[in-house]
Amino acid sequence: MQQKILVVGSGGREHALCWKLAQSNKVAQIFCAPGNGGTASEQKTENIAIPVSDFNALMAFAKKHSIDLTVIGPDNPLADGIVDAFEAEGLRVFGPRQAAAKLESSKVFAKQFMQQNQLPTARFAVFDTEAPALAFCRENDWARVIKVDGLALGKGVYVCDSVEECEQALKEIFGTGRFGASASQVVVEERLYGPEISLMVLSDGKTLRPMASSQDYKRRFDGNKGPNTGGMGSYSPAPIYEPYAEAIQQEVIAPLEVALQQAPFEFKGLLYVGVLIHDNKPYILEFNARFGDPETQCLLPRLESDLVDLFNACIDGTLADATMEWTANSAVCVVLTAGSYPESGAKGLPITLKPMPESVVLFHAGTQLQSDQLEAHGGRVLNIVGLGETLEGAASKAYDAIQFVRFDGMAFRRDIAQGVSLCLSS
Repeated sequence: MQQKILVVGSGGREHALCWKLAQSNKVAQIFCAPGNGGTASEQKTENIAIPVSDFNALMAFAKKHSIDLTVIGPDNPLADGIVDAFEAEGLRVFGPRQAAAKLESSKVFAKQFMQQNQLPTARFAVFDTEAPALAFCRENDWARVIKVDGLALGKGVYVCDSVEECEQALKEIFGTGRFGASASQVVVEERLYGPEISLMVLSDGKTLRPMASSQDYKRRFDGNKGPNTGGMGSYSPAPIYEPYAEAIQQEVIAPLEVALQQAPFEFKGLLYVGVLIHDNKPYILEFNARFGDPETQCLLPRLESDLVDLFNACIDGTLADATMEWTANSAVCVVLTAGSYPESGAKGLPITLKPMPESVVLFHAGTQLQSDQLEAHGGRVLNIVGLGETLEGAASKAYDAIQFVRFDGMAFRRDIAQGVSLCLSS
């Protein structure tokens, strides 16, 4: 029997999930709540005007329409316990429960979990006021990364080059109220140097299965300059992964699997493990409790296996028996943003789109359909994904396709997947 699926979220990640799920012959219909301008026209997919925060309305919809599987995209509803709520109503849902999602929603909790389980991670200390945190930065020249404890839309991490920059970051965190309750505590962390790898790992509570490797670009401007963002681009596979694949499996994935098996919570869903190679050793930078954005957009076009089967295996505890196949092709995602991003986003700007060429997939993020007019509503607006035999070829296709998109103030990085053989830190 074909399934009906509800995808919760409205970004590029959710469009990519709908796009991939629609390819399954086991899926009859997909609803996306609230969705965007892209999901509105995706095959088998219909947008539903329910916010991600309205758990009661989402559950009522799932019951009324006999939804077989709900897939949670963003971090906030996971942190607020949407999976617990759905399961309490007997609804089948992909994603970790609230206790497990704390690996993302609390940097302090995640670092302490890593420390307690002797997982490789940077040295750190935790503070709840500005003065002692700054004093710690002054006393330890290695302490140059500052992270707010809670969720901050990917913008609560400061990578500093000096004590003065640490002071400025701490003043912004504690003095401006920008991050609200998310900044009740901060992690002051050792700055590690080296290439980063985005490793998305499926989990059924017992078994961890890494998906293909990818890398993303968090800084706003070319050359990794400017403020951190939610992500300006990505590519898969990451060439830096293969030389360290065995070390990552033995020193990160295997002990993490044991740690999760022994944890007081059960993690079922997608665990994003940010890995950094420092002095030829892998270290865990962070966890996310859901698919990365924009890494998902370059990853799913390379997945040959049925995503529905993988999600169900995670829920049923049968992931060890599941197959996961990948195409040998490369994928490069370039994010098109509002010119004011990340400080602010676009509001109601008309978008002109021409058909994408072959080997290019367009995923919408901050878009809405108003009558028949596509408009930009948000910071990250569109994701152009090029597919090719090499990263260079895939990047060329993505960048060539930008000419088919127009909206006022459109901005993007011009160096996504450029020089990746050097694997410079992104």
